[in-house]
Amino acid sequence: MKKQTVIVTGASSGIGKEIARHFLNEGDNVVINSSTLEKLEQTYQELGGGSNLAMVAGNVKDKSTGEKLLATAIEKFGTADVLINNAGIFETKPFLEVDEAYLDRFLDTNLKGTYFTTQAIIPQMLKQHDGVVINIGTPLVNHALGGVPITAQMASKGAIHALTIQLAAEFGKDNIRVNTVAPGTIRTPMHGDSVDDSAGLHLLNRVGEVEEIAKMVYTVAKSNFITGAIINVDGGIAAGHHLN
Repeated sequence: MKKQTVIVTGASSGIGKEIARHFLNEGDNVVINSSTLEKLEQTYQELGGGSNLAMVAGNVKDKSTGEKLLATAIEKFGTADVLINNAGIFETKPFLEVDEAYLDRFLDTNLKGTYFTTQAIIPQMLKQHDGVVINIGTPLVNHALGGVPITAQMASKGAIHALTIQLAAEFGKDNIRVNTVAPGTIRTPMHGDSVDDSAGLHLLNRVGEVEEIAKMVYTVAKSNFITGAIINVDGGIAAGHHLN
């Protein structure tokens, strides 16, 4: 497989960091992003800081961050082949307590971050007549959980699923493939020490590991005939649940 240049947003921890590590280990060039420079620098060193790794700090809701990611990818590696829109936030708050500022936080990071970063990168993919965009969604868009108040989160993630399908339609003729990988509950710092309490939500009766998401993202990135797909890597959440 040819060496590709891969841009990963939200890469300073959790799923994003493991995705970056996986592509690096497979020999690709990687540009990592986080809104927090200090954490990004720590991750850069942890991943080896080699000649096939670069970093760009910035908030993905600003298109200028996507433009800096593209400029860095082109300057250091010459192409921008794969964009992984991983940056996202997750919290719970009852619907009737959500105000505009709270909703905007999710729309800014999850939806605008995905939208405008993709908008910054796709012109280069059009020049190349080749490219892959992989968004990170959730099976909970179509499988609601009573007692878990996440309307702000799901409104933003549902929009990402819709955006994925529309972009796949708009740019398919240009050989640009757009897909979403939708993880179940994954063992990451975002979910804290109580993550295993969510095991029962999954038919496999366990939470997922970051490596399992990274492997699927890598597979989708290297598969030339997958586009417009929402791929659940979720231990069976989307398929059903245990009665007990």
